[in-house]
Amino acid sequence: MSSPIVKLVAQRIALGILLLLAVSVLIFAGTQILPGDVAQAILGQSATPESLANLREQLGLNQPAYIRYFHWLGGVLTGDLGTAMSSGQDIATSIKERLWNTLFLAFWAAIVAIPLAITFGLIAVRYRNGWVDKLISGVALASTSFPEFFIGYLLVFYFAVQHQWFPAISTVYDGMSLGERLQAIALPAAALTLVVLAHMMRMTRAAILNVMQSAYVETAELKGLSAAAVIRKHAFPNAIAPIINVVMLNLAYLVVGVVVVEVIFVYPGMGQYLVDHVTKRDVPVVQAVGLIFAAVYITLNIVADIAAIVANPRLRHPR
Repeated sequence: MSSPIVKLVAQRIALGILLLLAVSVLIFAGTQILPGDVAQAILGQSATPESLANLREQLGLNQPAYIRYFHWLGGVLTGDLGTAMSSGQDIATSIKERLWNTLFLAFWAAIVAIPLAITFGLIAVRYRNGWVDKLISGVALASTSFPEFFIGYLLVFYFAVQHQWFPAISTVYDGMSLGERLQAIALPAAALTLVVLAHMMRMTRAAILNVMQSAYVETAELKGLSAAAVIRKHAFPNAIAPIINVVMLNLAYLVVGVVVVEVIFVYPGMGQYLVDHVTKRDVPVVQAVGLIFAAVYITLNIVADIAAIVANPRLRHPR
């Protein structure tokens, strides 16, 4: 790598670390200002003042907020996410399998969504301003108007209730074969795919059309190359950087934005785990899951920035 690229990559990584640190402060502060009493939520309304005071001291709730923050951050940096207040289980152990389930779901949604989005984007550009382009763009615009829960319930009603092709509840467990797991996640993966497909397709189309206005593309057209050849050989390769950026942002959404979909399909992932413990006001779990979601989102954004930097020919071959 040339010196400008190394410098820019280092800056992006340093900025990402600082941003994650700032997010950790916001997450901790946000959980501290939630209404209600953690000790009261754990022991119930019938708890005596003495038992509440003992539990607060045991949990360290009597300490100043900044001391509790640094204690929590130090544990995170050493891999200790704390203990769930509601169950007494180690949070890192509980999250490990659920994080894998969420990544598994997001991976298969991405495997379907990314090729389809790029293909439809290329087709829309090839037949731009024609009925094919208008049809694809219209369907994409309509699909972005529907929220995840609406798409999820439609899929459940049609494929699980009416035709019973797939289960309405996405139950996964150890010992399942790959085929059984894929059948279990078919509907939530389809819902996530439909959510991100339209946005990636529209941005792919916009990125390629922007490159199509360049002088070298017009020169290729004047040489007599077909529209498909111009798009394949000149426009698409030079639109890779913004397309990669869009893909990475949507991958981040697939991981972070699964909360609604996981709740609808009762899928045992990070989103369902978060919602279950928010209702119990289990602050350590909420902090841990929120920080992991933030780390994934920031990391994928950094990867998108680095990919765009590396793909920039002006930085790879500076004059």
